[in-house]
Amino acid sequence: MKVTARPGPLLTQEQMERYARQVILEEVGISGQRKLLDSKVLLVGAGGLGSPAGIYLAAAGVGTLGIVDGDRVDLTNLHRQVMHFTHDIGRPKTQSAKRTLEDINPDIQVIPFQTVLTSENALDIIKDFDVVVNGSDNFPTRYLLNDACVMLGKPLVDASILKWEGQATVFLPGRGCYRCLFPTPPPPGAVPNCAEGGIVGAVAGYMGTLQATEAIKILLGKGTTLANRLLIFDALDGDVRSVTWNRNPACPVCGDHPTITALIDYEAFCGVPGREVAHAATAVEAPPAIIDVAPSEAKAMLDRGEADLVDVREVWEWVTSRIAGATLIPMSEIQQRIDEIPLTRPVIVYCAVGQRSATVAEALRQLGNQRAYNIAGGIVAWMNEQLPVETGPERP
Repeated sequence: MKVTARPGPLLTQEQMERYARQVILEEVGISGQRKLLDSKVLLVGAGGLGSPAGIYLAAAGVGTLGIVDGDRVDLTNLHRQVMHFTHDIGRPKTQSAKRTLEDINPDIQVIPFQTVLTSENALDIIKDFDVVVNGSDNFPTRYLLNDACVMLGKPLVDASILKWEGQATVFLPGRGCYRCLFPTPPPPGAVPNCAEGGIVGAVAGYMGTLQATEAIKILLGKGTTLANRLLIFDALDGDVRSVTWNRNPACPVCGDHPTITALIDYEAFCGVPGREVAHAATAVEAPPAIIDVAPSEAKAMLDRGEADLVDVREVWEWVTSRIAGATLIPMSEIQQRIDEIPLTRPVIVYCAVGQRSATVAEALRQLGNQRAYNIAGGIVAWMNEQLPVETGPERP
């Protein structure tokens, strides 16, 4: 008589105990838990969204987590990026995330990609994963990730956060993509990132956890995802609502007759600020490093009349608070208004926290003004030193 070998259990005894509260769910069960353990999810970004998403995907037993991030842990990250701790400051985020997630669940494997996602590496990185979770904070990466997922037929769980608000949706193959919802990127500088506009850390936790939930539903094939719905969460008002969106048959990437069939230059597509200005100065030798000036030093220079002052924020930021005597030239308008900024005398540039203004100051130096300065920490640092500001709707 032929004896058939008895197959082994789907889960070990330790796994049965670890996932006990999840296995008893009708929508999961033992076979569903096994499916999660055999699944692969890619997190693009180990920051405010990627941290809570990664933690809950690891805890749920998603067997392989890939993490793409080229940054290192910074002190400013810690109020919202809960995969990282104070002792991780200066450490690559993928390294910190790998340690945290594998400490939470030694069942899983974490594959770090300590790099920035680009048109050259995106398809190779994404191709082996079942679901992609977008935790990026810039438009070039959003469009790049969308196009790559469409071309590879991968589900994409998308979210964004700013201030007290979050948005989330799901892009499933054949049901539309990010370009159907947002055909063109906003003008450069029109939408601030978290470093410029601010974010409540708990909002990042709420939206990242929602992304993890959506990814788990996709992997299990259970429930109704956020596909073709945009969920909008207003934490300040405690309001959650959703709006429907549809696939665009004329979409250049996922439409009936796509015109974009290979990855493109997404920084150029999104009009990354300073790109053209920097290119125009290619004949100039490498400029010296940007010289940041402290708010008090900048004020002393301005009081002595030694420099012009340029505010590169948007109008909505300008009316909230501004430094007296500044000329408002939003970063999105720098290319068109570059002639308004003198190249023959010192110029001090500022924004909210010093990031956008550093980019503009560098571009000015490449154009020949070696006395372009950036206020370190921006107007936030200026106000922290209790230096005077103006408010109101007036614009010069």
